[in-house]
Amino acid sequence: MPSHDDMVRAQLVDFLKSGNAHATLEDAVKDFPSSEYANKPAGAPHNAWQLLEHIRFTLHDLLDFCTNPAYHAPEWPDAYWPAQETTTKQGWNASVKALRKDFNDFEKLLQDPAVNLYTKIPWGKDQTILREALLAIDHTSYHVGQLLMLRKQLGEWKG
Repeated sequence: MPSHDDMVRAQLVDFLKSGNAHATLEDAVKDFPSSEYANKPAGAPHNAWQLLEHIRFTLHDLLDFCTNPAYHAPEWPDAYWPAQETTTKQGWNASVKALRKDFNDFEKLLQDPAVNLYTKIPWGKDQTILREALLAIDHTSYHVGQLLMLRKQLGEWKG
């Protein structure tokens, strides 16, 4: 029978990578038309490219914080949102690829039994790996929801 720690790790990975009751990031970016990367419907605060890059940058930052004793926090909020309004299909695909890598690296971190999920991160304040994983899950889910709503407003979501 798995330990409580093993069950927590498995649940974190499941929530990080799958949609459960929600669409996944993979669903949200699949076949997203490049002609719509920069489009922002009336009232929308961000376009698809900005949301994708914000998700990517923030996930990478959280992973870096968890694993890098020399971590330096980027400038909030400017560093967390892309300066450019749009990208090419190659730029979009590179961002998606980088996100996949960071999700996989976060998964490895969470599955590593040598990593204590509950101990404070030495270079942080009161943060733990568990807290940062929950933040990564929550943050990603929130912005994937925004991305899907934007896609729906653009007429590009059939889900």
